[in-house]
Parts: sequence; structure tokens; C-alpha cells
Amino acid sequence: MEPNTKDSKYFKAKQRVAEINKFYSSLMFYIIFIAALAALNYYTNEWRYPWFLWAAFGWGIGIVFKALKVFEWTPFFGRDWEERKLQKYMQEEENRNNPTRF
Repeated sequence: MEPNTKDSKYFKAKQRVAEINKFYSSLMFYIIFIAALAALNYYTNEWRYPWFLWAAFGWGIGIVFKALKVFEWTPFFGRDWEERKLQKYMQEEENRNNPTRF
């Protein structure tokens, strides 16, 4: 079973690298596109109304969520949290099914 496990690990690692690569590509396009919008904004009204910031903010929120997913940074709902909640609910269920009498 060793080779199958090795292949699985390789496949998962390759998928992870592809996700990170895709994130950095998205980030690069974000920077280029927002810079182009900023230049267009400056050209049309010389910063009197910086409308490009609306696009930067909206798209930026998406980039932040994508980064959180790709780099697995979930402070509130990480794997440890899931495990703790599972243990808690399993313990509560066990206590309901086996009440102790004094």
C-alpha cells in the first residue's frame, strides 16, 4: 500500500501548488488591472473622484478570501475547531444516551 499512499501525497501536493500558483496569478492580474484603472481615473479627472477605489475594494475582498482559503488561514473555523466541536457533540450525545443516576 506504500506506493498508493505516495501517489496520493504527490497528487495532493501538486494540487496545493496549483492552487497557490493560481492565487498568485490572480493577485498579479488584480494589481495590473487596478493600476490600469487608476491610470484611467487620473487621465479622465485627475483624482477629483477616485472611482477606481470601488473596483479595488470589491475585487480586493475576493482576493483576501481566496488567500485565506489557499493558505489555509482560518482562525475561527480551522481543523482544530472542527475536532473540538465534534468531540463536544459526541460527548453530549453520549451523556444523553447514558444518564448517570445518583
